[in-house]
Amino acid sequence: MKKKGFLLVMLVAFILVLTACTTSTGNEGSEEEDSGSDAAASEENDGSGEKVLRMNNGEEPTSLNPPVGFDSVSWNVLNNLMEGLTRLGKDDTPQPAMAEEWEVSDNGKTYTFHLRDDAKWSNGDPVTAEDFAYAWKQLLNPETGSSAAFLGYFIEGGEAYNAGDGAADDVAVKAVDDKTFEVTLTAPTGYFLHVVSNPAFFPVNKEVAKENPEWYSEADSFVSNGPFKLETWKHDKEMVFAKNDQYWDKDTVNLDKVHWAMVTDVNTEYQMFESDELDMTEIPPDMADQLIDGDNVVIEDQAGLYFYRFNVNQEPFQNKKIRKAFALAINQQEIVDYVTKNKEKAAKAFVSPGFTAPSGKDFRAANGDLVNFDPEKAKQLLEEGMGEEDYDELPPVTLTYNTDEQHKAIAETMQNMFSENLGVDVELANTEWNVFLEDQKSLNLQFSRSSFIFDYGDPINFLESFITDSSMNRTGWSNEEYDKLISQAKKEADEEKRWEMMYEAEKILAEEMPIFPIHYYNQVYIYKDDVKDIVRHPVGYLELKWADIQQ
Repeated sequence: MKKKGFLLVMLVAFILVLTACTTSTGNEGSEEEDSGSDAAASEENDGSGEKVLRMNNGEEPTSLNPPVGFDSVSWNVLNNLMEGLTRLGKDDTPQPAMAEEWEVSDNGKTYTFHLRDDAKWSNGDPVTAEDFAYAWKQLLNPETGSSAAFLGYFIEGGEAYNAGDGAADDVAVKAVDDKTFEVTLTAPTGYFLHVVSNPAFFPVNKEVAKENPEWYSEADSFVSNGPFKLETWKHDKEMVFAKNDQYWDKDTVNLDKVHWAMVTDVNTEYQMFESDELDMTEIPPDMADQLIDGDNVVIEDQAGLYFYRFNVNQEPFQNKKIRKAFALAINQQEIVDYVTKNKEKAAKAFVSPGFTAPSGKDFRAANGDLVNFDPEKAKQLLEEGMGEEDYDELPPVTLTYNTDEQHKAIAETMQNMFSENLGVDVELANTEWNVFLEDQKSLNLQFSRSSFIFDYGDPINFLESFITDSSMNRTGWSNEEYDKLISQAKKEADEEKRWEMMYEAEKILAEEMPIFPIHYYNQVYIYKDDVKDIVRHPVGYLELKWADIQQ
């Protein structure tokens, strides 16, 4: 069994080097592939033809429009079809991509990126600075309704434009010429090069988009600028990538094609792997004990959290003590030991391990455990909270999760824990992902499961999601002190002070408990013997640029 660390220490080192140089950063299917395409893929990998990787995306991407596809099922696809100014390397740090070099102003706020002369779209068009300016303004355009728009608030004028208080022309992104792109930030942001590797910041071919606003919805109209191009797309069933011969670094790409199935059930995925219809698989929970220590199992860290959200606008979760009672009634360690069984780490706080502070300590170690299983304390808090609300009986509670066997198993375990540790009967409900997501965003759910995979390599990414009115908040919770800390942290140039602000903000989350944690994510896969060099970055991107099938 192999294990790969975050290597975020290297990210910090990379940022420090850049700073020195510039005194001149949801997981949540559909039908299986048809037998014809499986047979073809198997034939191609028999050593006599093309190299074809067969994998499962789980379900249809939410969108392949970069500013809109803000979830893992879209990221997996987008990150291999497209490329931003920077791209995460094998060591998980930002490397030159569409931009071959850049300069940062002395005040650390203005970045000037120089695009490669050979950066092209799959249709042969040159990738221009205007393609980036167009895409980034689309990300921030309030009419786009992008869940990722908050990532653009680093940019001067970005937040005001997205809030409807400013104009597109006020957003400080500029095409100086065809190959020079300039962006000015609200404050020095040492991890900005990591931020812009996120798919939300990928370019959009402006001319193609203006001619066809739905360019991203079908294979025959899709244009890419990354390692692969979209050859075919059978919606809710299969996607096929082909190597992009217009890609500037095409000689690095080993695969000829990638076949993506869209199968939600991990048991079906495993059966497809066993019958040689897929080259990799996750491990079904009921088979974890017998498979987890196998020779071809790869376990990699992933920066992210599996958690639950309370809707503080619905009874009884307007009461902080009742929220905390529900949180402390859950034994996270038992869930990872006996339910998920994938060697995840039980989450006793919110920011996942793997982020190194200026002191050299990991964020998680420095801020400690903040949410510990304590059934006696939970009972006491429930009683006190009910007293504060004059409840003789707790209002009905419904826990909602999106349809998935593992989410169901965790929810049922929690249901039992609430009954045993609090004497509370909780109803369970499940809905399909798209309905679930819209209901959660609209605050229609009382108590619901959730997940967070980091968008870039800094703890502020998770913490900023819970400021007032953030599109990622989805709890109705608001705290003035918390908002102020996050705002200050995003402007603070002194790294030690900035991290102290983040520690304090996380403690407020634990005290107020609008959400509570279950486990930190990892990535566990079984690979076929001949599959090599797939990179799964801790921040959530799947990377096939270097992948190979050794025939």
